[in-house]
Amino acid sequence: MRKWTVSDVMTKAVVSVPPDAPYRAVVDILMEKRVSAVPVVDDFHRVAGVVSEADLLRKIEYAGDEEPRMFEGRRRRADRTKAKARRARDLMSSPAITAQQQTTIAAAARLMDGEGVKRLPVVDDAGRLVGIVTRGDLLKVHLRPDDEIRSDVSDSIERDLLAEDAKGVAVTVTEGVVTLSGKVERWSTTELADHVVRQTPGVVSVVNRLDYTFDDRAIVGPGVITGIA
Repeated sequence: MRKWTVSDVMTKAVVSVPPDAPYRAVVDILMEKRVSAVPVVDDFHRVAGVVSEADLLRKIEYAGDEEPRMFEGRRRRADRTKAKARRARDLMSSPAITAQQQTTIAAAARLMDGEGVKRLPVVDDAGRLVGIVTRGDLLKVHLRPDDEIRSDVSDSIERDLLAEDAKGVAVTVTEGVVTLSGKVERWSTTELADHVVRQTPGVVSVVNRLDYTFDDRAIVGPGVITGIA
């Protein structure tokens, strides 16, 4: 089973703007393309930053109120500066939070959540823009057909479990929910199988009904996953 990366779900035809793009030109692009943000790229197509609707709205938010106030925080001062901006280089949020093509979708989801962003420009090893991935794109993995998920789960079980144990595991998939049934040698193997299945792209949840012959919790300890390199 291969791990899905952002390159599997990203949008490759990405609209971008140069650093000297005027404010109105950026607004026109967002409206025309129906996107909420656009990467800013230099002459070598490297990502310098991102201009979002939030960045552009500063001009409306601070219209007629462009002078800083006493005790105003650093963030509001920065927002007020953007309200005066006329070019993409002064409007953009920089440095941009980006992802490499080989970034797994799980890692991309964690990055978006941790940084509080809704999209990630995708770059190659030289930092050049090759795509963009959104939260919605990451959810595409859950559009995989059940039979495709079942095939991946079965392959993973055959790879990570002992041959005799793998033969004893039956796999069914319904709307992304994987049910494991059958009997294996040890309790720890049921935990390993559960762990392996949950890493399969497109799996919504796991119903683990595996039985076992020998309870080895006293040996390996509860919650310990064995057999993973």
